[in-house]
Amino acid sequence: MPWNKRLAAGLVCAAFASTAAGQPSDPFVHKKKYAMGTVFEIVAYGESLAQASDATDQALQEIVRLDDLMSDYKVDSALSRLNRAAYSQPQSVPPDLYRVIEEALRYSRLSEGKFDVTVGPLVSLWKAVLRGEPAPSFAEEARLRACVGYQNVELLPPDQIRFRSPCVRIDLGAIGKGYALDRAVDVLRAHGIARALLNAGGSTIFAMGAPPGRTGWLVHLRDPSNQVDPQVMLSDSSVSTSEQTPPSLLSQEASGHIIDPDTGVPARTQFAVSAVAKTGTASDALSTTLLLVGPEKGRALVNALDSAAAIWISSDGRSAVASNGPRILLSGTSRGLAGSATPESGGLR
Repeated sequence: MPWNKRLAAGLVCAAFASTAAGQPSDPFVHKKKYAMGTVFEIVAYGESLAQASDATDQALQEIVRLDDLMSDYKVDSALSRLNRAAYSQPQSVPPDLYRVIEEALRYSRLSEGKFDVTVGPLVSLWKAVLRGEPAPSFAEEARLRACVGYQNVELLPPDQIRFRSPCVRIDLGAIGKGYALDRAVDVLRAHGIARALLNAGGSTIFAMGAPPGRTGWLVHLRDPSNQVDPQVMLSDSSVSTSEQTPPSLLSQEASGHIIDPDTGVPARTQFAVSAVAKTGTASDALSTTLLLVGPEKGRALVNALDSAAAIWISSDGRSAVASNGPRILLSGTSRGLAGSATPESGGLR
């Protein structure tokens, strides 16, 4: 889920603007850590700077620990070991890896396979294309597409997983950062922190409580058109954004990091999608799912989930909104897609 660097910087600025509304007696810290291929940031308030600083350090360390479990780049990670051995016999895995795969399989079922946690072989293939390697032949693409199918992952409670196909490979790239933020939130709460903003490279954000003097954390969402300026007020909730990697200027071949499991090739979409949910795990998985299914089917999915909302925005300013609770505010101008909710019909402002 690539994210506009300017927007990511804007989120941090917004967090500090919120802190400015507080009193000098409201101590906060702002810390960063590189993990999972991006920069995680936490702005946290505490009863003292020492408390906030220690809690933030522990939360960031938890993210690093989870990266060591869930990485498919590190050959000795728990996920890499599972991918190598789970077909030959069931594998016992750490509790966090079991839980995140369990959640990923839930969204695989909800999306009828559009979000598929076993898309790993295809993701690796098209990442290589993004690095400049030749596009695959039809035969190679078909061979790898046959490896994809979430139904080939079997959970054996309480802690074992088995693959039903020898070429299955799990990829947690569309859910792992959100899960890591949720666990970091648990750490902060265990250390007495109730107000914080956690940012996973701008692609997933979790807001705890609210800054002093505010009702929530105001987050400006991704707008490829620079016309709509969607915003959401978060408090004990999360938002994630998905957007396809732009094509290379040197090649006309399809490329991108978000793969459509049905076709085996990078999804072709004109939208950036932001999804709001109660947890980082949910918003992370949901934003990818909604990018793949599109506004028409995605609206029904959002409406079937508790406390969820989403907005699709195209580069020319067309938008569609769906909500089952959270309000997404549109402060700019937009043109609704055919058959979609508009700010007036959806009561969004």
